[in-house]
This record gives sequence, C-alpha cells and structure tokens, in this order.
Amino acid sequence: RENIIMRNLRIAFGLLTTLPFGIRGSWQPGDSGRAAIWYPLIGVVIGGLTWLAWYVLKQYFPPLAVGVMTLVVWVGLTGGLHLDGLADCCDGLLSSNTRERRLEIMKDPHLGTFGGIGLILVLFSKIVALSMLTSSNGLGIIFAATISRWMILPASLLPIANPGGMAADFASGIRRRVIFLSAVFPLGLACVLGFPGVIALVAAGVAATAVLVLSYRRINGVTGDVFGMLVEVTEAAVLLSLTL
Repeated sequence: RENIIMRNLRIAFGLLTTLPFGIRGSWQPGDSGRAAIWYPLIGVVIGGLTWLAWYVLKQYFPPLAVGVMTLVVWVGLTGGLHLDGLADCCDGLLSSNTRERRLEIMKDPHLGTFGGIGLILVLFSKIVALSMLTSSNGLGIIFAATISRWMILPASLLPIANPGGMAADFASGIRRRVIFLSAVFPLGLACVLGFPGVIALVAAGVAATAVLVLSYRRINGVTGDVFGMLVEVTEAAVLLSLTL
C-alpha cells in the first residue's frame, strides 16, 4: 500500500514539476488520475518554493524586478507545462471554426496570434500581481498554486472532448471521493489568509468556471490543454484578487 502511495506521489511530481522526485516514464493507463489526490499538495510545494523566492527577492530588489524574477522561478518549477496548454487553447477555442477544426488547432504545436496574446496577458498579469503583493498576503502565492491544480479534479467530470488524450487518461483513473479529500489543502490555506482568502477563493471559482464554460461551448468538453489553461487563468485571477 505504501509503495502505491509513494508511486502516485512521484507520478504527480513528474507530471506537474521539474523537481527531481518524479517518475517520468513507464506509466500505466489512468496513472495521472490515480495520482490526482496529490495534485493540490504538489501545488503547495510549487507555491511554497515560489513564495520563498518571492520573499527573499523582495528584500533586495524593486517590486517590478521581484515580479519578473519570481515568475521565472514559478515557470521553471513547472517547466511551462500549463502555459503550453494556455497557448493551445487560446489558438483553438477563440478561433471561428468548427469543433473538429478547433481540436486540430489545439494539437498544432505552432504558436498562433491568439496563443501569443493569451500568454502575454496572463504572464503580465502575474508579474503585476506578484510585484504588488505585500508581506501580509504573500502566502496567497501558495494558495494560487494549490487551488488551481485542485480545479483540475472536478473539471475531469465534464465530457472529454478528445477520447484518446491526456484528459481521458486522467478521467479514467480519478475517483470522485478524491476531489473532496484533496480540497483540504486549498480550503485550509484560504482560512489562513482570512477575508482575502475568501475573495481569492471566489475569484478562483469564477475564473475556473469561465474557462470550463468556454471549453464546453467551443469543443463540447475538456482536454489536457484545457486543464493547462485552467491552471494558468485561475492562478492569475487569484493573484490579481489579492491586490485588491
């Protein structure tokens, strides 16, 4: 039993981070979903390391430089995985095409105009928010990283737009009770943050709902790329809400 638990934890590290703790090969079908219970905890690790970098940088650099360098650390910890999904979704979901053509565009590795604009807007939003955070709400970085990855879990209950893709593999392995059990991480952090945490939680819910509604209307479901967009947009929304 312990081996299964540790294997799933390492799979989650391998999927969501560049940290040297993960398993990056020899996965079985559904492994990504079975590892889902650890996704919010991985978010805590990513957010915690990012917060630490932000806190140290804040002591020596002006706000804008802190925002840029903190984001570089954040992207480095994740390998830009979710940014790739964001760009693909912006190119596909925002195009005036049929459902089938949108899915084809999302699979295309080339970056289009909508994808470039989406990346710029999200990255700039994060830089501005990170540069404006104060010591009192800096822990919101950790909250943003964990709530955004938890959002993938309930999103997997929606129809799968690409039956052979990553989202289908994730949905085949996840168990519904895990969605509720793993919520302890983001909800606990929201309580620690107090009222700003409540506002951030609402912002996360609104952002995630907007992404999923757009995806459902455009391609009648979700894909692995949609999960990536979900993470990035939710993180940006949470960070911006903490600047209010």
